Amino acid sequence: MPRLADLRFRAATTVQRRLANPLMRRLPLHAVLETTGRTSGLPRRTPVGGRRVGDSFWLVSEFGERSQYVRNIRVDPRVRVRIRGRWYEGTAHLLPDDDPVARLRSLPRLNSAAVRVIGTQLLTVRVDLADGGRR
Repeated sequence: MPRLADLRFRAATTVQRRLANPLMRRLPLHAVLETTGRTSGLPRRTPVGGRRVGDSFWLVSEFGERSQYVRNIRVDPRVRVRIRGRWYEGTAHLLPDDDPVARLRSLPRLNSAAVRVIGTQLLTVRVDLADGGRR
């Protein structure tokens, strides 16, 4: 990975880990993705920007395969998503063939702008909600 992209990744993940994520996880209306830690087996919660479309929840990972939640999904695709204060179980799918830039246009603008600015390797993720998200 080029040096500038690596510096951008390190800076963004440090800010996210220490400041943004702890705050955003507490906001009841912010979407949160819960994966299972691939080493620890513990639940890992990450605030995400995305949108529910029918029985699926769509998001774009700004660091693709380097994102910890993407690495967790690779090991165990069973996830939970908090959408507007309610938790839904689902199965996550990594979609490297999807156009993440086009996908961002359909997601909330604030998230799209942030992902475009700090993102280095965009990757689309679709979560198919269990029972159509009716829980």
